[in-house]
Amino acid sequence: MLEKPKILNRKIVAQSRLFKIEALDLEFSNGATRQYERLMRGSGSNGAVLIVPLLDNETVLLVREYSGGVERYELGLAKGKIDNGESALQAANRELKEEVGYGAHKIQQISSFSIAPSYMEHMTEIILAQDLYPEKLPGDEPEELEVVPWKLDNLTQLVSSGQCTEARSIAALYMVRDYMLQQNG
Repeated sequence: MLEKPKILNRKIVAQSRLFKIEALDLEFSNGATRQYERLMRGSGSNGAVLIVPLLDNETVLLVREYSGGVERYELGLAKGKIDNGESALQAANRELKEEVGYGAHKIQQISSFSIAPSYMEHMTEIILAQDLYPEKLPGDEPEELEVVPWKLDNLTQLVSSGQCTEARSIAALYMVRDYMLQQNG
């Protein structure tokens, strides 16, 4: 097994309202030294959830919302941060009610994903929500989100359409599709 590099020094080199950039001076077991930079979670961050809400065993509920990073509307899964005092499952059910207008009687964590582990500290908990019931909570989105039902057996068309390009959503959708096939199979 590889020996983790020794951290010689760490310092914050930039900071915004949401993020901190930390420089790490590392020494590897072979004596090589490098400085890595990574995007850290903001103070008070408890992580994030990405929810795969199944209306039935074959239909996921996606949301269409504006994505500032790519400057367009994207289809994807409901997501959000875990608030202080919340578990990942509680946060997922709250975000589901805020963004999709449903709560879930059955909710479970199925995985955790990183986005860019070489450069980001952030992890996202992937949550499967089933046995949905209508319930809407006010959210923090600047506009009402469009909820779009999508068949799990039609994920290739979703991805090839260019409407859904977020890797976490795509990976979670394929993971849940395969999970459902095993459960019902």
